[in-house]
Formats: sequence, structure tokens, C-alpha cells
Amino acid sequence: MRRRIPSTTALAVFESAARHRSFTLAATEQAMTQSAVSRQIAALETFLGVKLFRRSKRGVVLTEAGRHYSEQVGARLEAIERDTLELMARRGQGGTLELGVVPTFATKWLLPRLGAFQQAHEGTLVNLTPRTRPFLFDGTPFDAAIYAGEASWPGTEGHFLMRENLITVASPELIAPREQLKPDELGRLPLLQQSTRPHAWRHWFESAGVRSANDMAGPRYELFSMLTEAAIHGLGVALVPRFMVEDELERGRLVQVVRHDYLSDRSYYLIHPQQRSERPLLAAFRGWLIAEATAYREAHGLG
Repeated sequence: MRRRIPSTTALAVFESAARHRSFTLAATEQAMTQSAVSRQIAALETFLGVKLFRRSKRGVVLTEAGRHYSEQVGARLEAIERDTLELMARRGQGGTLELGVVPTFATKWLLPRLGAFQQAHEGTLVNLTPRTRPFLFDGTPFDAAIYAGEASWPGTEGHFLMRENLITVASPELIAPREQLKPDELGRLPLLQQSTRPHAWRHWFESAGVRSANDMAGPRYELFSMLTEAAIHGLGVALVPRFMVEDELERGRLVQVVRHDYLSDRSYYLIHPQQRSERPLLAAFRGWLIAEATAYREAHGLG
């Protein structure tokens, strides 16, 4: 069946004109004359039977239909361009996985390990895009997501990776000459608070069997990365996931202040649509990721 699709040239010209709100700038970008741009737009409007632009004293203005259509066309042209560049990059070999990921987990835990997977699957590309909230896979380029929270997304499979293991860290100078403290001594130091988790320290103290009147006091930062840097610079004690600070602990820039790990109520999962479960590359990545997470849990006594 013949598809009812306009020419890609007309669509590219329209997207350019819509983005610039100018036929003149579109002509420059597309390396054609302004009259050629006008002809392409006119041909597209005739094909669609809908006016996409109207003229004003300041030039051309998108109609409401034109504005809506430009958003759809722009997204699809970007997808075509992305697919084309990926095919060119791998020269027809391997495959590509698109992952939506929690940025901190991807940066500090996944990326240091990802090279091993790509070496074992030559020609494979794994693209990572930050995503911190649940989303519907339909209408996105994502094959899967790594998410911290619940795994009950509609129409998906969730594969447990690990619980979030929080530890207390600080600059060695902050607690010198001591190398570690007892839980009930921690409240005497500045406690670095995460603004999105105001009760995190309270839960940590409860898990350690002590109470602190200062569990919600201290400077507030939004991101774990900010908490880590503040701790490195001696501003206080941070409560962060162990995987985020393993390098800093090994290099001595941070120390674990109290030998007590707290498994929070958050867990990390690999999530993907059920209908993509048997896709070979996704299945290979899923098996590798679960094995890596299992090894990590066992190495750190996380069960």
C-alpha cells in the first residue's frame, strides 16, 4: 500500500521555516532560494489541505495547525537523524540500546562497568539519557530504564538490581584524630541535609538505635553530588549511597564516619516494556546487568 507521506524535502523545509519563523532563514539553512522555500511550503499545504503559515507585517506566523504539525515533524526528523547517525557510526554492525537512567547511578556505578559489556558485544552502542521519574515508553526512543523507586510501571517488567545502601562520610580532617565515631557522637557534627529527603538522617539514626535532636538541622543541598563535594571540603557529614563515593573512600578523600550501613526504602530496578523482553540485545544487557548487580550485592553484604 502506498503511504500518504509528503516528501522529506518539503518536511525538512517546513520544519526549518517553523523553527526560525522565517522563510529567509530557512532558505539559508537549507541552501536554497527563498522562492524555492515558498514553493515547498505551498506544495506541502496543498498535499495536506491545511494552511500551515499566515503572513503578517512581521513576516510569517504559524497557524495553530502548523504549530502542532511542526512539533510532530521536528520530533520525527530528529529521530530519523539519530537513527541515521547511529547506523553510520556502527557501519551496519552491532545494535543500539537506548536507556533512560538515574544520573547518579549511571555515572558512578554503571559507567565504570559498561566497558566490559561493550567489549563482549562488539559494535554495540549503549546510549544513556537522564530520567528521574516514571514515563510511558510509547512515543520515546527508550528500550529500558534504570530507576530508583517502585518497579510497578504499567505494561513493563521490573528486574531488581539492589537496594540503596546509605553510609555516613566526611573529610578525614573533620573527625581527626579519630578515624571513626559512634552513632551517638554523630549529632555533634554538622549534618549535611538533602532537601528532597528531609527525614533521611532521622531514619538513619533510628536504624542505628539512637536519637539526635539535630537530625534535621544543617545546610541543605538538592543533589547527592553536592552533598559529596560538601563533605570532601569539610562542611559536614553526608549521608549518601556507598556506590557514589567508593573512589573517594579508596583515595582517602572521604572516610566512613560510622560503621553502620542503612538500607533505605529505595531500590534500583531495570525496567522495560514486556513486548521487548525477548529482543536479543536487551536480553543480553539484562542478563549482564543483573549479574553485575548480584556480584556487587554479594561483595558488600547486601544479600
